Amino acid sequence: MNDIPTMLQISMYILIFLYGIVIGSFLNVVIVRVPRKESIVKVRSHCENCGYQLKWFDLIPIFSYLVLGGKCRKCKTKISAQHLVLEVLNGILYVFTFFIAGFSVPTVLLCLLFSALLALSLIDFKTYEIPVGFQYVIFVLAVCRTILDRANWSEHVIGFFAVSVVLYLMYVISKGAAIGGGDVKLMAVCGLFVGWKLIIFAFLLGCIVGSVVHIIRMKLSGESHVLAMGPYLSIGVFVAALWGNQILTWYLGCLLYTSDAADEL
Repeated sequence: MNDIPTMLQISMYILIFLYGIVIGSFLNVVIVRVPRKESIVKVRSHCENCGYQLKWFDLIPIFSYLVLGGKCRKCKTKISAQHLVLEVLNGILYVFTFFIAGFSVPTVLLCLLFSALLALSLIDFKTYEIPVGFQYVIFVLAVCRTILDRANWSEHVIGFFAVSVVLYLMYVISKGAAIGGGDVKLMAVCGLFVGWKLIIFAFLLGCIVGSVVHIIRMKLSGESHVLAMGPYLSIGVFVAALWGNQILTWYLGCLLYTSDAADEL
């Protein structure tokens, strides 16, 4: 990266941000239509209130929302701010990912993975269900990632089973009360993507974050005891994919240091 001129870096980050907001705009369609079992391909973009079919200039990410004041061009019904927030968030997410992971094909796959996790997290948070289509998408991304990292292919394959097998047993024994089937599949395909070490770390982190956040939510707002695990498992995968190896190296180093110190005593 140091040999790339600064202006070229800035230009590349701008392009990455634009690419991210375009994908973010598509995610909005997915998040709205998939829970309703509506086609995300065959049906043209339209106002959810009056049915007005949006023109191309109504579909420019961020710009169209701001120009229209967050309202439908025809019926003036207010459009959820989620559309704007998700587009901006996905654009920033892509820039951040490239900044941390560098410019490479695996980073492109990471960005697409994070977009899928972002969309399924919002759907799971609202409906307590992870649509199976997301697992298919992540599985394809994971296969591509495994091919690119074919020297370590066994770690990816083991990752597919490392957490998901345990969760599947919990699912069968509890008849779905302890864990959802979507969570089992999510850990399987994400495990194939990141490998067995990182998926174990991602699962443990997701459980910790989910438990803490949900307890706080129950205390403050009286939320039910039903927990949508998708968002928290996704956070775990996000952290593991970007910083998991560094965190595990640091943790193991601390254990070795503690062990050596104990031996000296």
